[in-house]
Amino acid sequence: MSAATKESVAHHKVASAEEWLKARKALLEKEKAYVRKQDEFRAEQRALPWVRIEKEYVFDGPEGKVSLADLFRGKSQLFVKHFMLAPGQKTQCVGCSLEVDHVAGLLEHIENHDISYVSIARAPIEEIEAVRKRMGWRFFWVSSYHSDFNYDFHVSFKPEDMAAGRAVHNYAAGNPGMTDLSGDSVFYKTESGDIHHTYSTFGRGGEQFLGIFSFLDIVPKGREENGPAHSLPDWARLRNMYGKGGEVDGQGAFEPPGSDCGCH
Repeated sequence: MSAATKESVAHHKVASAEEWLKARKALLEKEKAYVRKQDEFRAEQRALPWVRIEKEYVFDGPEGKVSLADLFRGKSQLFVKHFMLAPGQKTQCVGCSLEVDHVAGLLEHIENHDISYVSIARAPIEEIEAVRKRMGWRFFWVSSYHSDFNYDFHVSFKPEDMAAGRAVHNYAAGNPGMTDLSGDSVFYKTESGDIHHTYSTFGRGGEQFLGIFSFLDIVPKGREENGPAHSLPDWARLRNMYGKGGEVDGQGAFEPPGSDCGCH
């Protein structure tokens, strides 16, 4: 716990039950207004215009080549997790890992709602499968190693574009500092087979898919993101590595105890 959190918890106001109830009812009105605004915002997200996908994308799956259309697997809606895993990357991103961990118990619910969930990374499929099996993940995960998909959807960047400051991520051009970043995208397939890109989000926009924050934000200590990153890497680890040491490097990848990668 950080010094600021300790101070906040130690000197927090204590009131009578009557005083608490009065304050709680006042906050309830704000909560209701917030929920209504959130409903309006979600409707605006769904109302964005669509872009028809004209390009053919082919991915490497665990059992061979699959097209973008194949990823729908009989559904009309496709949710893509752009997983931050570059070719040769030895350890995966803790933020992406935390996000996909949320899906473990939801896959059947998601699929029942006419949604196909898939993760896509630029690492070769052999490297992806090694990570997936090690973590025990059962969602579908494919590689865009032989495809322009990651570049076209602005989660992977060519060195020359980074150097020239023209790499686009989160709707702005510049140098993201890394060849691969994370994000989330949504696609829709019509009955005639046309595929449309409907939504993408990056950075903190992905927090809407991190249900753990709903728990952390309501408890007294909050997120406790008080380390050097002032964000998720300050506390998040691979789910099987809590309490075992290790660090998260500047690119968000977990480095186990005793790592000699020289990242730190």
